Amino acid sequence: MTRSSVQGEDTDEGAADAPERAETVRRDGDNGVDGTKDDTESEPDAPRPRRRRRVLRWTAVVLAVVLAGTAAAGYLYYEHLNGNIKQDALNLGDNKVAEPTPNAAGQTPLNILVIGSDARDSEENQQLGGARETFGSTPLADVQMLVHLSADRSNMSVVSMPRDTLLEIPRCTDPDDGEVYPASEGRVMTNQSLGHGGPGCTVATWQELTGIHIDHFVMVDFAGVVSMADAVGGVPVCVDANIHSRDNSGHGSGLKLAKGTHPVKGEQALQWLRTRYGFEDGSDLARAKAQHMYLNSMVRVLRENATLSSPNKLRRLAEEATEALTVDPGLDSVKKLYDLSNELRKVKPERITMTTMPNRYVGARVEPTEDAEQLFRLVREDIALDGKDPKKKPDAEPKLPADPAAPDDEIAVQVRNGTRTDELGSAPGRANTVTGLLVERGFTKAVADPSVLPSEDRTMIRYPSADLEGDARRVAKSLGIPASSVKRSTDVSGVTLVVGADWREDTAYRAPESDDRTPESAEALNGADDSACMHVNPAFTWS
Repeated sequence: MTRSSVQGEDTDEGAADAPERAETVRRDGDNGVDGTKDDTESEPDAPRPRRRRRVLRWTAVVLAVVLAGTAAAGYLYYEHLNGNIKQDALNLGDNKVAEPTPNAAGQTPLNILVIGSDARDSEENQQLGGARETFGSTPLADVQMLVHLSADRSNMSVVSMPRDTLLEIPRCTDPDDGEVYPASEGRVMTNQSLGHGGPGCTVATWQELTGIHIDHFVMVDFAGVVSMADAVGGVPVCVDANIHSRDNSGHGSGLKLAKGTHPVKGEQALQWLRTRYGFEDGSDLARAKAQHMYLNSMVRVLRENATLSSPNKLRRLAEEATEALTVDPGLDSVKKLYDLSNELRKVKPERITMTTMPNRYVGARVEPTEDAEQLFRLVREDIALDGKDPKKKPDAEPKLPADPAAPDDEIAVQVRNGTRTDELGSAPGRANTVTGLLVERGFTKAVADPSVLPSEDRTMIRYPSADLEGDARRVAKSLGIPASSVKRSTDVSGVTLVVGADWREDTAYRAPESDDRTPESAEALNGADDSACMHVNPAFTWS
């Protein structure tokens, strides 16, 4: 989770963001980082009609609800509950990511994107947060969390992406009216993806960035989180000092708690999930930690089932959950949600790992780091983030791409020298050497590109579109480069081989040992950890 936009906050928090936004405008003019339009500006002259969506930026509770509440309510008012659930298309992008190869037992992982927006499209949601001028505005995907359920159902990983991550949004087509949203010109904030036709464009954006096939998405609204927190009887959270999220000008979520652990519910639960001022450094990265704590705690509460023994409470939770949900067609009934929740419930809390996508600041925004790609790779390859996977056997030959490779002498390959490191300069002539190897092996259209000198720790082969995947994999196989080093990327225009720092000499490539550890920068939190406590900024404490 990340710094708030004027559309993404209530009046108080939004006002507190004003100086930061003003500073950004003074520094960057009318554009944001990389020359992109800053999302804090409104566009009153170009309103766009859109479907009614009741969605919530604080969607950390969705997973917990799916885990227990909706599942248990599957037999109550079946048709009525089905009618509560709203649906939208899964993927609005042009490109698809291949489904993962089943394991030896024929099982495949499940990837569910949890999306929340700052939309205030109902009076009830407006009362719970948001400046009046944001009512009915184009929503922004201010919460994005990927839930990965392992193929063997032994573990679960959750990856949060900060809302102001800079990336390229692919071309998306709105299925309702056929409107085509062109790909972004350069990098923009990821939360803008929801306004490009709906949640299916956020799904497409995630798939382009991560290479992870996404099976489903789920969204929930402001009013829903308040009612659901009430229905489960409260969720325990902890602060290491008295906190009041309110500054001298009255900005903040209003959360007021004494030091220690307390159950929060209703509006206070919403305040916890919205609080930025008062936690650690006041950034949305700290707020993400608080949301992870809340989610872990709610999962434990639901599993203990102590507060859901009453049929009335259970029915209330079912009503609130289904009315709050917007899902893809694959989850558009209580039966489908019930089946999914049965799968999710197989994972014990101690095998759930919450993470935040590793990132670094770019001005007032953030961008993924090399550690982010490591995290995405672990999810793609279904490697548990808690490090408790049994030793795996070497992978079998990966599934063939849909579009097979062209003959070797027809495959165009650009070779770049990416051997430079922080300590060492580029190894001379590596692009020419590897190009010569390819030509000797029949890839007569391979050429060295001396104009680009990237820096890569590992040798990589990238391709821009699905029709070139077979070509890229064929090049990799000819040089002994593992399939895991072949990636799709919109940063290249054709099959591109970047000779990395792991191949500074010799003609034979030897793949380095794979590091399957979760990066420390992902700030992993175990689902069974009930000792976590949010650090309170001294400027927001009271006595």
